[in-house]
Amino acid sequence: MFVYVFLIIILIMVLYPLVYVISASISDPKLVHSGEMWLWPMGFNVEGYKLILEYEQIWVGYRNTILYTILGVSINLFVTLPAAFALAQNKLVGRNLFMMMLVFTMFFSGGLIPTYLLVKNLGLINTVWAMVLPNAAAVWNIILCTTFFRVTIPKELTEAAVIDGCSTTKMFLRIVLPLSMPIIAVMSLFYGVGHWNEYFSALIYLSDESKYTLQLVLRQILVLQELGNDNVQSTITSTTAEAMQHRQTLAEIMKYSVIIVSTLPMIIAYPFLQRFFVKGVMIGSLKG
Repeated sequence: MFVYVFLIIILIMVLYPLVYVISASISDPKLVHSGEMWLWPMGFNVEGYKLILEYEQIWVGYRNTILYTILGVSINLFVTLPAAFALAQNKLVGRNLFMMMLVFTMFFSGGLIPTYLLVKNLGLINTVWAMVLPNAAAVWNIILCTTFFRVTIPKELTEAAVIDGCSTTKMFLRIVLPLSMPIIAVMSLFYGVGHWNEYFSALIYLSDESKYTLQLVLRQILVLQELGNDNVQSTITSTTAEAMQHRQTLAEIMKYSVIIVSTLPMIIAYPFLQRFFVKGVMIGSLKG
């Protein structure tokens, strides 16, 4: 009984912020600002969405983020899967040494300044590659894939392929990868969410606004109030104090709309990949 009560409490703690944000984004700003709206929508209003979607930089951010996500995930899979498959082979010379070197980087990294200087010396500053190459692979994901390959790919299958004259590359591409769709889907989701939410790397590596990610554009809206400068201030700041109050409440409601706009693609994609989690993550982690 205690377990069910505990789970219900956790469920409420998780659901309430989500429901509140969705409700606030489509409610009357005055009711949200005054605290009268605390759960369900009150006074249907989508003005926040209209202002955000009319902001051109939002679509530039979407375009860039989609580009970085697709390119980044492709590079991540291209590096992670072959590395994990190689480390899953007991016959690999220096396998334990390579694994120790990878694990070492999980505890001791170069730090922000050395990493920035490296990216700068490579000439990647303010380029697309600065967003995808420094994080080409995550050690934790390599370990997860290594365990998956060791558990799910029978040794007899790879040995039979070698006896039939199959090279290692052909065996990896034609036998191993088709049997590894669950872990590929999971890795795509893990890396994809990371690229989609990328903020800090874009903040320090990108200076051209035409290359900004969606998260940086949202920062402009929320912190610098760029949207207000373009669409709101021109019509409101020159009017009365009541209009200024309206603008303040409108800016407040826009925060919730921005959260929905930025997370909606990941929310839509998650249900299609969720079914692979049992075969992908659980096999890759628990049986390791």
